Amino acid sequence: MSRRPSRRFGDGANIPFMGSLHPKARSSPLLSVGLVLVGAFLIIGYLYSGSGGSSSQDAVSKLEGGVSCTLEVQKALPILKKAYGDSMRKVLHVGPDTCSVVSALLKEEDTEAWGVEPYDLEDADSNCKSLVHRGIVRLADIKFPLPYRPKSFSLVIVSDALDYLSPKYLNRSLPELARVSAEGFVVFTGYPGQHRAKVAELSKFGRPAKLRSSSWWIRYFVQTSLEENEAATKKFEQAATKRSYKPACQVFHLKSYH
Repeated sequence: MSRRPSRRFGDGANIPFMGSLHPKARSSPLLSVGLVLVGAFLIIGYLYSGSGGSSSQDAVSKLEGGVSCTLEVQKALPILKKAYGDSMRKVLHVGPDTCSVVSALLKEEDTEAWGVEPYDLEDADSNCKSLVHRGIVRLADIKFPLPYRPKSFSLVIVSDALDYLSPKYLNRSLPELARVSAEGFVVFTGYPGQHRAKVAELSKFGRPAKLRSSSWWIRYFVQTSLEENEAATKKFEQAATKRSYKPACQVFHLKSYH
C-alpha cells in the first residue's frame, strides 16, 4: 500500500493542471491510512473479544475447543441458589481453577466460600494467591482425607476433578466429599466424548480424563452407598428450565452421609 501513492504521484507529474489534481492526490494516501487504522482497530477488537473481553475461562474453552465443568459451575450458580437456598450459605468448591469459583461465590450475598485445588497453583494470579494466603483456598490431594472436620460445609461442589480419578481413588474421595458436607454435595462431570478444556492433561493431572456415562456414575454412587438428593435435583431442573439453561456437563445431586 505504501508504493501506490508514490506511483500515482510520479505518473501525475507529466499531466497538465497538476495543481487542480493535487488535492485529490493528497486525499488518496489519507484514505488509505484511514482504512489501515480502521482495519487495525477491528483486528484488535476481535482479538480482545476472543481472549480478554470475556472471562479468562471463556477464552480457554474457546481456544482449546473443550469443555470446562469448573466454568459451568460459575454459569450454574443462579440455578444452584434456586435449588439449594440456605444451603448455599457455606460452600466448599473442589476442583481445578477453584479460585475463580470461590471469587464468584464470595460476591454472593450471605455466602461464605472455600476452595480446594487438587493439582497445582503454578499459574495463580494475585487474587488467587491472596485467597491461598488467607487460607480460603488450599492445595490438597483429594485421593487422601480432606483437611476439614465432618460437616464443615453446608454444601460441597466438585468439578473437573473426579474425571481424573480411577475407581480405586474414587472410593476414597467420594466418601470424603460426603463427610465434610452437612446438607449434600454436587458433582459436575464431563459427558463421554467431550474434550477437556485443559491441554496439558498428562503433565498436570497425571492421566487423561476418563469421561463416564450417567449410568456408570449412578451405579457407582449406589455401590458407595450415596443416595440421590431428589428434592435438589427436581428444584435444579425446574430452575434450569425456567431460565432456559442447559448444562454442558453432567450434574449429580447427592445426599451427605448421616
